[in-house]
Amino acid sequence: MSQTIHLPANVTVAVSHDAQSANAVAADMIVGLARQTVSEGRNFTLALSGGSTPKKLFELLASPQWQSKVPWDKIDFFWGDERYVPISDPSSNFRMTQEAMLSKVAIPQERIHRWLTEKPAEEAAQLYDQEIRRVVPAGPNDVPQFDLILLGLGTNGHTASLFPYQPGLHEKTRLAFAEYIDEVKMQRLSFSAPLINAARQIVFLALGANKATVVREIVAGVFDPERLPAQLIRPASGKLTWILDSQSAGKLPPEILNRGV
Repeated sequence: MSQTIHLPANVTVAVSHDAQSANAVAADMIVGLARQTVSEGRNFTLALSGGSTPKKLFELLASPQWQSKVPWDKIDFFWGDERYVPISDPSSNFRMTQEAMLSKVAIPQERIHRWLTEKPAEEAAQLYDQEIRRVVPAGPNDVPQFDLILLGLGTNGHTASLFPYQPGLHEKTRLAFAEYIDEVKMQRLSFSAPLINAARQIVFLALGANKATVVREIVAGVFDPERLPAQLIRPASGKLTWILDSQSAGKLPPEILNRGV
């Protein structure tokens, strides 16, 4: 028996043939929103995701055919989460972004706002909270409102460093927090769900067949955010876009494929 899936009006699901095409869709969205924001006389506030998935996207943005389209000097770069490791560590989200994109383009250093992982974890989170409040203009309810937050998705349903069954899922007051995640045996630093949900635009970039089951559970399954923290991401007044390839979208009900595109 088929089930009709009802998604909120502010949710778009965009499916590309392959990962390369999906990355181009994401790049086009980032560039378009950045240029529009700058044309309105504002700097563009962008929070990036880490892990392996966005690396090709970052390399694409820094490539000759895309680089000149991006107003690099008008973008404030943040990261939605970070591993609590030195920036020289191969697992550092900052290091990955630096190598894939930031080192290849002309960006004023004051536009790059990284987590200070050389500080104690709790202090690093507190300092990031302060930096976000300093740089990102407040939106509704006085919560800083990023122009765009790019998110990844783990096969266990986590996004940023919001992991299943962790106390951080219930964080309501801090914008950024530190938490030891037993599942990965590591301290993590993360945006809180309310900060993410305050953004003007939120983008999930999820690619590959190994993401198909969890994408379906999050987009079209039972609401269970303790088990699937990515379900907490429900923008307060902004828009949410899922950018998928044919493999990661392979288990979605047909009625929501390319919805809103």
